[in-house]
Amino acid sequence: MAKQMDYQTIHEIFRRFHAAEPEPKGELNHTNAYTLVVAVALSAQATDVGVNKATEELFKQVDTPQKMLDLGEEGLIEHIKTIGLYRQKAKNVMKTARILVEEYGGEVPSSRAALQSLPGVGRKTANVVLNMWWKVPAQAVDTHIFRVGNRTGICPGKDVDAVERAIEDNIPAEFQQHAHHWLILHGRYVCKARKPVCGNCLIRDICPYEDKQL
Repeated sequence: MAKQMDYQTIHEIFRRFHAAEPEPKGELNHTNAYTLVVAVALSAQATDVGVNKATEELFKQVDTPQKMLDLGEEGLIEHIKTIGLYRQKAKNVMKTARILVEEYGGEVPSSRAALQSLPGVGRKTANVVLNMWWKVPAQAVDTHIFRVGNRTGICPGKDVDAVERAIEDNIPAEFQQHAHHWLILHGRYVCKARKPVCGNCLIRDICPYEDKQL
């Protein structure tokens, strides 16, 4: 784990990220808050590309919790059976749809606690929905952010909760809204786990990572 990076360096890193991509977007396709909840829940231990393929036809038919209940669990499985853990995910999606219809009037709640009370929705999923739909500067820490944060010292921590706090505590306020997207994209396409593409890295000159690749 790298030591916590200083404010000036972090500010310069996110200034560069912003200059390169002012409005980074999540890569999961969705049409509203409900389809975003479903897509993020399905993405656990699956790729965004795989989820998008599975939901392409699904979201043409289903964009509300009631429509999901009308489709039924077996109908949902037919759409998502290419995704890992699809049977358990289908059960959770159906349970969530029923709760949303019966307890929330068919609407997705906008608090972290309410979101996390839904089956299959953890803190990371809740933070994604809060950030992408309601524009709350919530930080969804995945394996990419955990790696980048600890490798560079931007937001080091022994677990995902500690990394989330490090982002909130150390990244300047003006960059908080898009911080997790910049870090995810950097980890996914540049600061990769096995072979980081340091030659194409925007922050190579100020990154303290000792094992930089030529």
